[in-house]
Amino acid sequence: MPESGYPWPIETTRLDNGLRVVVSEDRTAPAVAVNLWYDVGSRHEPAGQTGFAHLFEHLMFEGSVNVAKTEHMKLIQGAGGSLNATTNPDRTNYFETVPAEHLELAFWLEADRMGGLVPALTQETLDNQRDVVKNERRQRYENVPYGDAWLRLLPMLYPPGHPYHHATIGSMADLNAADLATFQDFHRTYYAPNNAVLTVVGDARVEEVVALAERYFGPIPPRADIPPAPDGHTVAATGEPVRETVTADVPAPRVYLAHRTHPSGSPGYDVVTVLATVLGSGRGSRLYQRLADGERIAQPDLVGAYGVDLAHAPAPLIATATARPGVTAERLEAGLAEVVDELATVPVTGTELDRAKALLTTAWWRQMSTVDGRADTLSRYATQFGDPARAADRLPAWLAVTAEQIAEVAAEVLAPRDRAVLRYLPKEGA
Repeated sequence: MPESGYPWPIETTRLDNGLRVVVSEDRTAPAVAVNLWYDVGSRHEPAGQTGFAHLFEHLMFEGSVNVAKTEHMKLIQGAGGSLNATTNPDRTNYFETVPAEHLELAFWLEADRMGGLVPALTQETLDNQRDVVKNERRQRYENVPYGDAWLRLLPMLYPPGHPYHHATIGSMADLNAADLATFQDFHRTYYAPNNAVLTVVGDARVEEVVALAERYFGPIPPRADIPPAPDGHTVAATGEPVRETVTADVPAPRVYLAHRTHPSGSPGYDVVTVLATVLGSGRGSRLYQRLADGERIAQPDLVGAYGVDLAHAPAPLIATATARPGVTAERLEAGLAEVVDELATVPVTGTELDRAKALLTTAWWRQMSTVDGRADTLSRYATQFGDPARAADRLPAWLAVTAEQIAEVAAEVLAPRDRAVLRYLPKEGA
């Protein structure tokens, strides 16, 4: 029977090789989303192998035993579909949305690169994609104003040796130092059926999906000795704020205030999600009203706050603002800190709470309105929390948050003594 507590049916099957197959049938339109989550991200990377999960996001489009280089993309797009992949600290995700009659094509392609990438991986392909990642690092992080903020904030929040200490882009030194055999072993270790969740949402029957999964993924052997991810739930508080000031080629001073809170998916993080919306989402938020519209020290489009959904560590809450002309970084930081600190002492009003919950409700249903959005959500809850139906709990949990809970959590996790402060200053003459 379908699992309850979700607007669409959910059926979960586990193949003999450990692959979990999640199906949510929706006959509204003749399309299906195929979403494959591997339980491997940057937090799983051993010392000396940072950036490997992200590099494989690229390598897995470069051919497998029965699929030529770039052919995966050509076949899906030629069938009228779309596709992509993403990597974050917790997982790697490969996904396609195709007309329903091409479901089997998507399964064949995903199974071939799960079970057949290593024999097809060559030194030439590896070297080429290493260069692609280097270029991505330059374009996204190094040559963009404020682009390396995340690379700097992570080690400020999580100490050396912590699984979240480094970003998914990794170390270019690690990527350069590893040989082909090391990359092949990394893939054999983590890209296995018993370390993955395959989710299909859309115009496909459960029996059809399971039969196709058995046909294409069933023969792939499981990996018996997948290393457990290092535990990141405990981060020792130093009781001292961490600060870094960067002088760079940026147009104006910018300040980031970051705090460790609660793991994503936990009751505490549900409160943090609502708190962050009150604090920094849109023109009705406290940061906008105070710093952009009121005191006019922050640029209107460059002020806000957000949580980062890390599931296996105290997840960050980040508040940021960019100065208007003539405003110093010191003045901006003081204003930003004042608004953040007041969350523990100035009660959230009913109007603020209602607005935040309305924004979160809209965002949730926007995600749920597409087959690919639902497939990604179900994969996430199956991978990170063991049950795709737990997705149904999230919106009700946000809607149940009270102003009193926001004040309590703010006092608990937003204390100045545990704050990471990152400031950017323009170079003289810039």
